Amino acid sequence: MAFDGPAEDRLAIRELLEAYADAVSRNDVGDWSACWAEDSVWSLPDYPEFGETRGRAAITAMWVNAMSGYPGIMFQAWPGAIVVTGDRAEVRSWTSEVYDKDGATRRDRGRYEDVCIKQDGRWLFASRSFRNIHRA
Repeated sequence: MAFDGPAEDRLAIRELLEAYADAVSRNDVGDWSACWAEDSVWSLPDYPEFGETRGRAAITAMWVNAMSGYPGIMFQAWPGAIVVTGDRAEVRSWTSEVYDKDGATRRDRGRYEDVCIKQDGRWLFASRSFRNIHRA
């Protein structure tokens, strides 16, 4: 995978990643939820308590519950690959999180494997699968 497809679509997908990260850092449920397609799927295999969640409403509810355990999080994401084919894109992105939990500052690094879709001229996450790379 590399960077392939129309530059305007790749830029819009980068902006989707950035909007997602910004919403996480601000804990803005409305902006975060707006990044997902209605029938999306979110997989968190390294977090068996969350597993796989289907549908934007269920994903949003799960995220709200999960975020209660991460006050003051700083979340960053950047793409490693974006391949656009029509109204579908495969995306790999990398993440870095810093947050306080149980009296200690934690730092997590991870990788998302995503499928994005373009609906009504806007790119959204159709599926996201997150894996931890490093937790400290």
